Amino acid sequence: MSTHDHGHSHGRPHTQEGPQPFAGGAPCCCGGACQAAPRPEKEDGPPPASARSDVFRIEAMDCPTEEAMLRKALGGMPGVAGLRFNLLSRELTVHHDLPDTLGIVAAIAALGMEAVPVTAGGAPRPVAGPAGPWVTPVQALGLCLSLLAEAADWLHIAAPWLPVACALAAIALCALPIYRKGFIALSRRELNINALMSIAATGALILGQFPEAAMVMVLFAIAEQLESVSLAKANVAVAALLSLAPDVATLRREDGTFATVAAGSVPVGATIRIRPGERVPLDAVVAAGHSSVDQSPVTGESLPAEKGPGEALFAGSVNQEGELTATTTALADDSTLARITRAVLASPGKEADMKRFVDRFAAVYTPAVFAAAVAVALAPPLFLGGSFAEWIYKGLVILVIACPCALVISTPVSVVSGLAAAARRGILVKGGLFLERGHALRAMALDKTGTVTTGRPVQTDFENLAGDAAENRAVAASLAARSDHPVSRAVAQQAAADGIVPGHVSAFSALPGLGVRGAVEGQAYHLGNHRLIERLGVCSPAVEARLTALEGAGKTAVLLADASRVLAIFAAADIIRPHSREAVEALARLGVATVMLSGDNARTAAAVAREAGIAEARGDQMPEDKAAAVSALRKALDGKGLVGMVGDGINDAPALARADIGFAMGAAGTDAAIETADVAIMDDDPRKLAAFIGLSKATVSVLRQNIALALGLKGLVLALTVAGYGSMLLAVFADMGTSLLVIGNGLRLLRR
Repeated sequence: MSTHDHGHSHGRPHTQEGPQPFAGGAPCCCGGACQAAPRPEKEDGPPPASARSDVFRIEAMDCPTEEAMLRKALGGMPGVAGLRFNLLSRELTVHHDLPDTLGIVAAIAALGMEAVPVTAGGAPRPVAGPAGPWVTPVQALGLCLSLLAEAADWLHIAAPWLPVACALAAIALCALPIYRKGFIALSRRELNINALMSIAATGALILGQFPEAAMVMVLFAIAEQLESVSLAKANVAVAALLSLAPDVATLRREDGTFATVAAGSVPVGATIRIRPGERVPLDAVVAAGHSSVDQSPVTGESLPAEKGPGEALFAGSVNQEGELTATTTALADDSTLARITRAVLASPGKEADMKRFVDRFAAVYTPAVFAAAVAVALAPPLFLGGSFAEWIYKGLVILVIACPCALVISTPVSVVSGLAAAARRGILVKGGLFLERGHALRAMALDKTGTVTTGRPVQTDFENLAGDAAENRAVAASLAARSDHPVSRAVAQQAAADGIVPGHVSAFSALPGLGVRGAVEGQAYHLGNHRLIERLGVCSPAVEARLTALEGAGKTAVLLADASRVLAIFAAADIIRPHSREAVEALARLGVATVMLSGDNARTAAAVAREAGIAEARGDQMPEDKAAAVSALRKALDGKGLVGMVGDGINDAPALARADIGFAMGAAGTDAAIETADVAIMDDDPRKLAAFIGLSKATVSVLRQNIALALGLKGLVLALTVAGYGSMLLAVFADMGTSLLVIGNGLRLLRR
């Protein structure tokens, strides 16, 4: 019998790494990124202990283009120790040792962005929705003027002054912000979409292509707005998590009366009342009353949970029947729901492999295509005698193609949509990295207690072998009460039910993987499993025979022993979860082999495994044995798949750390599980393991589709341009149309 170590350390850092991918907000500078941002080494680790942290809200910072500019401006500033970007909430955290933030604010202002200081800490709040219509009135007017310019030029109406006048008016209405951002980028030697579009439009004006220059800039501005509103849907999905918890709570005052107050003002330990039909405003424990509570917003459970005194309530859940009085256990900004939201907002920091590839590709692609555009514009006229106007125009078309907007934006919108879809189902994924890799799982190691079984065994047998039976039960209850192992709890609970009061235990210590020891009334005792008894050298053939019978019946036995003999045997049975067998079958259909790892004896483990449909079970597993088993599974796959480990998120630390993806079951309300697990299953439903893999497969499929679309359409337009069939309008339609296409494709994941 092993004890649970609640000081779990996962073994892998789970810090946010780098920027958070864009998922919405308005208005976006480019609908994505046009170049990969450099990643300063100092950003990836924790800030120095001496550094202070200031958080700024930057409304204009809603895509990686602004992020790249901010990195370049602030990353090398003296006194700045690190940067942390959250594009969803449009917040920048600066770790620094400067005397004030005036220099930081000024540097941001020089980029054309306003930085508003906000209070550090608390739950980040993403922008709740789109910031305007699909097309603004100014953009609509600009589009009408550019169409009029095109028509007048084509029909030779009042040429040349009418087409020129309409084109210049359209540019003045829609293009000036783009020109401004493009100038800032070029002054800092950056090639982002604003710089490229500014160069292309200016070149068209120089060549006398006024209507085309106007149409290009107007369509670009409209496409930005369309992308911004489309992307906001992903943001809304995340923001909806926070909106589940009400802003007010019914608080009991010192005089016993109740009053409606702001939920954020309610302290820990306060008494609140939740009427039928109301949402629970804060995490709490029921003090009085009984009711059914819909916990699906937090745990994803389909059926309501019965709640009575001592039962936990989660903020955002819905009280259905009776009135409840509860004692708060967390502040509003530290509720389970708030922690889930923070984790989802921060989770893209664990960037997907595909996103890192795309960023590296874009960092090479953009300057390479820019160089190709210059070569196309100058080489034929200089060396082959071609027309300067013709080839410069083709070079300008290639400039528009040079921005990999659709390519770079294809990954973050898909990943964030997948993360939001998982969160709605009660699956908290700690980063795009794990969401993407989930589809490659080929083996899953399952802890028995609390994963395959309910983790709430009850005592089924008691056999007294030596000494007074009542005294032995009292000693066992005293030791069991100090342990949090499920079998120990079963012994302690049965003793309490029978009116046995635990005694004082001195010199208590836990023996990981074995049991516990302590002194009761000055006498040393051990309470533990078969291995412990063998190590003590007090096992006998009679004890072995009895243990064999109990274990063969699928029961777990613990033994009470003094220095010379076994005094009593206790047995407990843990029932299998209702959906464990269904979950194992679902994993098998997905090509994932399962193996059960248990600290219980091999016979008990085998009996439970047979009932759950698991082909392989390993009992008598110490924590280091479980880690070794996971390593063996990884070696057996030989790089042809990944290995997952499912535990309780608190113990099983070595095995969870050794696995490619660590899963925590029943994580709702458990701080350590939410903070440390790669994937936290908020309720106890093992079927969500297969649901996670299915969502991962869907996400990877969408990612691949988006990358193929982005590169394929770019290549097609490039080929048409070189062949003489391309135009700037075609390039803009292809670029921005592809961006909208991949965004829409990524948002499909929200419906899963």
